[in-house]
Amino acid sequence: MILTGPAISEEYRRGRIWIEPFDIQHVQPNSYDFTLGSSLLVYTETVLDSARANPFELIEMNGDGFLLQPDRIYLGHTVEVMGSDTFVPIIRGRSSTARLGLFVHVTADLIDLGSRNQWTLQLHAVQPLRIYPGMRIGQVTFWAVRGDRKFYEGKYQGSEGPCASKAYMDHASVTR
Repeated sequence: MILTGPAISEEYRRGRIWIEPFDIQHVQPNSYDFTLGSSLLVYTETVLDSARANPFELIEMNGDGFLLQPDRIYLGHTVEVMGSDTFVPIIRGRSSTARLGLFVHVTADLIDLGSRNQWTLQLHAVQPLRIYPGMRIGQVTFWAVRGDRKFYEGKYQGSEGPCASKAYMDHASVTR
């Protein structure tokens, strides 16, 4: 069951949904619009390796924004710290950004119960596109759960700003 906008507001007031900062103007009929933070992470190598940490550059956007190029993955982040121990958040792009050819969260849209942080966004533009810090870039929906709960305690918990892949931590048994 998906929560409606008024239910999201109510659950936020009850402390069962975390969104900081919370802006009532961002509440939609069945979602909450989140905004883009000012930092972008860009990998500096063309070939990425899932069994090791990949080098990257951190870019701080200003009021002029940043021009995304096609065929690159950019990692951005939400301004908001969000999460819930009660409802499962699912994030996706807004229709307005999708109509500009921007994939806001390429995969991994399901956020685990108990995850509480600024969320890293996987940004991919199909053609050159300028983005800006603070723009409404995506939306989060909240879904009721059924069954025993296990809370997220993973490697990205508590992250701030864009967080590079830590897939290499899952490859401990891989020999090279």
